[in-house]
Amino acid sequence: MAASLLAGKWALVTGASSGLGADFARNLAGRGMNVVLVARRIERLETLAQELRTQRNVETRVIALDLAEPEAPARLYQQVKDLGVQIEVLINNAGFGIYGQYIETPWQRLNEMLQVNITAVCHLTRLFAPDMVARKSGYILQIASIGAYQPSPTYAAYSAAKSFILFWGEALNYELRRHGVKVTVLAPGVTRTDFLKVSGQQPTRYQRLLMMRSPDVVRIGVDALLKGKTSIVPGALNRFFAWLNRLMPRRMAAALSARAMDMA
Repeated sequence: MAASLLAGKWALVTGASSGLGADFARNLAGRGMNVVLVARRIERLETLAQELRTQRNVETRVIALDLAEPEAPARLYQQVKDLGVQIEVLINNAGFGIYGQYIETPWQRLNEMLQVNITAVCHLTRLFAPDMVARKSGYILQIASIGAYQPSPTYAAYSAAKSFILFWGEALNYELRRHGVKVTVLAPGVTRTDFLKVSGQQPTRYQRLLMMRSPDVVRIGVDALLKGKTSIVPGALNRFFAWLNRLMPRRMAAALSARAMDMA
């Protein structure tokens, strides 16, 4: 389906209250798509929904929901059904990182991160993908990270979670492509959002050097999704480092990652 044929259809974006999520909503609305916005912060969602209605002339729906709650994906799917809309594009954007030593991080926070970054993503995909398969049409964008390509001390659980998303998403694309459903994994590097603030890390020299603008990352991701690419790393330097990590021993990759996180 060409991008122009998405006009008038519905997309669902999780984590839509700020950062990449808000820019995904803007990008898709700019292509004429109606958008279901999902996040915890209802005020921000309402503000974005109004912006999209007035500036993009599309329909919007707002659902306030915390994907850290185990039952949230099923509730979200049912609420979408109750709205009577059919999701053509699913953007599984919601997620966050935790910076610090693994054994010093409270388990509750780690558990919430794993729930949002892995379990909710898998559950939402399992709920919405069969509807797409039945129609033989649909797009799903899974958000990984450049950290998915390497063991990342101080982001140990987050990096491992994103590795899961990367390999699972690539496998899922292979399974679903014969049914007309495209799955793409977007693996951004450091992006100018609230990610570092939420994770608890001050940006390092390495991160400041490679930091990309959120709208640019989003455009690259949506373009790759519509072209049916299996996965993509935005940014030439990010792609180089992801490629380089595949060539070196993982012990060395972990050491270099730790060093990059310590560079002031």
